Amino acid sequence: MEQLIEFATNHWELFAALIATLALLVFSESKKGGTSLSTHAAVQLINKENAAVVDIRLKKDFKTGHITNSINIPYADLDRRIGELEKYRNRPIIIVCNLGQTASGAVKKLNDAAFANVARLSGGITEWKTQNLPVHKG
Repeated sequence: MEQLIEFATNHWELFAALIATLALLVFSESKKGGTSLSTHAAVQLINKENAAVVDIRLKKDFKTGHITNSINIPYADLDRRIGELEKYRNRPIIIVCNLGQTASGAVKKLNDAAFANVARLSGGITEWKTQNLPVHKG
């Protein structure tokens, strides 16, 4: 740790450039994942704008509990089954995974396919359940 502090003080320009580069990398990666919605915002979008909910977890995980009326398309199948979402192209789409991390890739794929309004559920189904929001099993 002492060496890092010594390096930072002796070469502050390089250290500042490193910090700036890391900050830009984090910012860039966060934007790739698209908009992140809280559970409250997701409920509002579902209720007021009839948002479609796409759960990208495996079928066995989906059956243990999912948001009511959500569509299960596992992430590995998304490229092949993206046509199933065509009827939701002009509606908001909320991508749900287990913890909210895998959803970023799915959001990017849908954005690349020119879907208008795609977001991911922050914290995924885990956060949804933590907030005691309703889930459907089966």
